[in-house]
Amino acid sequence: MTATATRASPAPEENASGPVTGPAKNRIRETLLSRGAMFAYIFILPYVVFFTIFRIVPALYGIVLSFGEYSLAGQLRLSGLENYVRLFQDDVFWNSLRVTAIYAVLAIPLSIVVSLLMAQLCNRTLRGMSIYRSLFFLPVVTSPVLSGIIFVWIFSGAGPISAGLEVFGIELGSWLQSRLLVLPALALVAAWSSFGYNMLILLAGMLAIPSDYYEAAGLDGANAWERFRYVTLPLLKPSLFFVLVLETVKSFQAFDIIYVMTGGGPAHDSYTLTYMIYDQGFGYSEFGYASAVGVVLLVITLILSLIQRRLIGGRES
Repeated sequence: MTATATRASPAPEENASGPVTGPAKNRIRETLLSRGAMFAYIFILPYVVFFTIFRIVPALYGIVLSFGEYSLAGQLRLSGLENYVRLFQDDVFWNSLRVTAIYAVLAIPLSIVVSLLMAQLCNRTLRGMSIYRSLFFLPVVTSPVLSGIIFVWIFSGAGPISAGLEVFGIELGSWLQSRLLVLPALALVAAWSSFGYNMLILLAGMLAIPSDYYEAAGLDGANAWERFRYVTLPLLKPSLFFVLVLETVKSFQAFDIIYVMTGGGPAHDSYTLTYMIYDQGFGYSEFGYASAVGVVLLVITLILSLIQRRLIGGRES
């Protein structure tokens, strides 16, 4: 009786409602301290060190800097919330926030839709498809400065777009000098420059979907659109969430193309928050004030990412 009871009693393992104890905890400790794990720690150590030095430390210092004033002599004088009080009373900040929001609303859906369509187009077993995938990726590796210079000519009054529209009697002139068209033009350039990278992420997600689902949908009489809507999109949810977060961060941090193509103009209609950080920091040497703008931008991006995760990502991401 005693031996039976002893055999029947389970050894302490993982508890679903409590911490890991007993042999399971020892196995986890042995795994973390195994020889292979130690080699892994050694290999990732350089990246952790560089990431800490060049990412985490500057970010923390920027937060500290936002609560003070930094002189060119290298002296930091803390001033509390003075920069933030000034920031929320600054009409330039509110205009930059409005411009950034409009740009993000234009650029994010456009980039995701184009990337999704191109991924669906490349999700085919055709001869030479790898060549097309490589060609579609070229905008990603093209210098933003070079792309900006080319698109300045494309969107100019003498460019191909304006010339083509004039054939139909539509005269828009230079898009980059128009207060109404400057942000759509920048959003088009942003979508062109990033769709190749997003396309590869979405294409990898599509290739990971088992073909059995499509065969079952075909047997049920689903056409191509219904297979895409009811099979591809739901199973592509984690990849779409990842791309959405990437595009959100990129849109709120857009700078290089704006700097090359418009310089924040015309009349501050492309003066985004990142351009305001650059302008206040390096144009007016207001490093503390520029850091305050950066902290606000960080908080906005973080909140939007968390909202997207809750609404779109969920547990599956």
